[in-house]
Amino acid sequence: MLSAHIGALTTRIEQLLAAMTDEPTQSGGSTGGPTNIDACKTGQHRSTGTGSAFSTEVNADTLAQRHLTLIERLDEIPGIGPQTAEAILAEIGFDMTRFPTTAHLVSWAKLCPRTIQSGLKQRVGKSGTGNPYLKGALGEAANAAAKTNTFLGERYRRIVKRRGRPKALVAVARSILVIVWHLLADPITRFHDLGSDYHATRITTERRVRGHIAQLTALGYHVTVQPAA
Repeated sequence: MLSAHIGALTTRIEQLLAAMTDEPTQSGGSTGGPTNIDACKTGQHRSTGTGSAFSTEVNADTLAQRHLTLIERLDEIPGIGPQTAEAILAEIGFDMTRFPTTAHLVSWAKLCPRTIQSGLKQRVGKSGTGNPYLKGALGEAANAAAKTNTFLGERYRRIVKRRGRPKALVAVARSILVIVWHLLADPITRFHDLGSDYHATRITTERRVRGHIAQLTALGYHVTVQPAA
């Protein structure tokens, strides 16, 4: 009996999604030629190779071969499956004109930390409650993405070492929500993973040296840097 109800609800969800995506309301989406979009950690646009959290790109050849549904495009994001995509869409909708930027959506979802100021002192507060159903779906997606060998998985592993598991999962969930905003804002945009080695291949040698020196100093070692011959 329960399986029958689940099957009926799944069919109804698919029908409603198909009806809503026939005439989508998009904001700021480009319907012209191929584009390449990067969104950085703050949710602002930035060109490729500048430390962005992910990349979304339009492949004209792929689009010509097969028209993907919105659920299928969201399913390409690591950690998100069809049911998770449906849950996210049920909470934020299709119309991104209500959220002019990714920062507006992230703030509405309460996935950005609050700054608490008392006099001259400032400290970071909790992100807030927000929509429990949306945060639950994003939390499951972030937990699954953290186990993958992708950019989001590497983002989790980089943050968890210094901030802990809860904050690392929130950061990954925030990145996933930013990706979803871009995919909903532009109907022809596809998700493209930057790879787990994105940061390693773009960090300069000097920055790596400074990072290693800082880690050794924190362990109590005295480091002397010899100039290269």
